[in-house]
Amino acid sequence: MNETIPREVFSFFNRLSKNNNREWFTENKKEFKEIENEVKQFYNQLSEHLNKHDKIDKVKIFRVYRDVRFSKDKTPYKTHFGGSFHRLKPALRGGYYVHIQPNNESFIATGFWEPTKEDLLRIRKEFETDSAEIRKILAKKSFNTIWGEFVGDEVKSAPRGFSKEDANIDLIKKKQFIFTKKFTDKEVTSPEFMEEVDKAFKAIRPFFNYMSEVLTTDLNGVSLLG
Repeated sequence: MNETIPREVFSFFNRLSKNNNREWFTENKKEFKEIENEVKQFYNQLSEHLNKHDKIDKVKIFRVYRDVRFSKDKTPYKTHFGGSFHRLKPALRGGYYVHIQPNNESFIATGFWEPTKEDLLRIRKEFETDSAEIRKILAKKSFNTIWGEFVGDEVKSAPRGFSKEDANIDLIKKKQFIFTKKFTDKEVTSPEFMEEVDKAFKAIRPFFNYMSEVLTTDLNGVSLLG
């Protein structure tokens, strides 16, 4: 039987958002730890599901404590859960993320959040050389119905070394290569949520296969893995 996200996670975070201070959290920490334990079980079981059709190197469940050193928002606690799943490098690239937040703000995400300078250039060069394969992947109905279009940051015109007149500038100017899918509170706490997330992540594989091949070869298609 699949683990589920407890409904209490939403009521707790809604209360925390109105009492985001150490005194209140300390008084209610026992309740939080019980909820957190259930959520961790969900993330860990999801990792097991992913490993049936992928290779996950590690699962990282982010702490509720916020780093306020460089933030204008000085509230000490996050009002959501977040967990990431890293694929086994160097051959497999990309990652998965699950975000649990009340008021229908939950979502899953996948792709490339912060490509290194070298990886970003390699991806852009691939798009400049030949975009047929990536466009075919993005246009496929079984993929597009679930994930839609790329989201994420991009440069306003063209990156240095690329022409703004390039036919593939819509792809080349991107700095991130991310897909997201939103879920309602009702969907998140349903018994089918685990299966829906796993299904969506499985559907991203054509994109990951393509990007992994790009990032482990040079422009001549020669492997960089040795």
